[in-house]
Amino acid sequence: MTAVVCHGPRDYRVERVGKPEPGPREIVVRIAACGICAGDCKCWAGAPMFWGGDSPYVKPPVIPGHEFFGTVEALGEGAGEYHGIKIGDMAIAEQIVPCDRCRFCRSGQYWMCEVHNIFGFQRQVADGGIAEYMLYPATSIVHKIPADMPLEDAAIIEPLSCAIHTVNRGDIQLDDVVVIAGAGPLGLLMTQVARLKTPKKLIVIDMVDERLALARRYGADLVINPGREDADAIVRGLTGGYGCDVYIENTGHPSGVTQGLKVIRKLGRFVEFSVFGSETTADWSIIGDRKELDIRGAHLGPYCYPIAIDLLSRGLVTSQGIVTHSYALEDWDEALKMAVSLDSIKVLMRPGYRPNT
Repeated sequence: MTAVVCHGPRDYRVERVGKPEPGPREIVVRIAACGICAGDCKCWAGAPMFWGGDSPYVKPPVIPGHEFFGTVEALGEGAGEYHGIKIGDMAIAEQIVPCDRCRFCRSGQYWMCEVHNIFGFQRQVADGGIAEYMLYPATSIVHKIPADMPLEDAAIIEPLSCAIHTVNRGDIQLDDVVVIAGAGPLGLLMTQVARLKTPKKLIVIDMVDERLALARRYGADLVINPGREDADAIVRGLTGGYGCDVYIENTGHPSGVTQGLKVIRKLGRFVEFSVFGSETTADWSIIGDRKELDIRGAHLGPYCYPIAIDLLSRGLVTSQGIVTHSYALEDWDEALKMAVSLDSIKVLMRPGYRPNT
């Protein structure tokens, strides 16, 4: 089959590789689409969180891609019964392949699995979805997708699940002023989900006016471009000088963190989701001595895939305006260039894709 293969930072190649065969309880899917995530772009660029240290997290050669879905092509022994799936179904697996043995997996906190194999980063055990076919290992957490779901909606189930988990971590209340920093794909999905929580006011901050316009469309009450506006002054002006109740950091840039520590009120809830390409320096006395903040991380989309599928099926969240570009596997270099630019929001890799097909 044709696949994109990561050999190292900035060394991703379109190659012919062996098509996977399912073992017991394993599933092979024909990939319909796989999104390029900001984390994929940072991995390609060589970010230390992926490539640093004596034993880097990424284990090449590996097929990248964790925002995938496809049609069940083959089932290993017992796979259909175990996963509740049959040949021809549309199916998605969660980003992580749990080990099912560590303390986190055994306590139901599988998304923090100590082994932590995530699709697209570890060769063979978790090859990703930027390929014609893909293997879901036996311990994968698999969900069936409705047959009538549009391709673009199905392609955002993974990032939407992450958005739902992140928003839930913010514990948004009806009288909260909520700030979402970053209006990329995840930020725009978080905006849609946060709006469903009906906060008192929902504010989105980004440097790109076109993305802020989408945030407005998705329910933001106010948008701020910090390149020409004072976000801290605006947020404080709306909150009696106190600051926002919930701040969700989704920019992946150090300035998003320091901005958040400034605009959030005392005893506020700061939720960090981003994958960073470089270290962030901040005054930690703000967290404790000055504001006593509740700092919460958000990782992956545990227990949120069924919710994401339901919200998309009911039209409460949409991919319209978020999925902007599609490319064939052979056009990987062009697709990556588009994904790292500000000319796209969500770029999909689609095996066999031809424009207007």
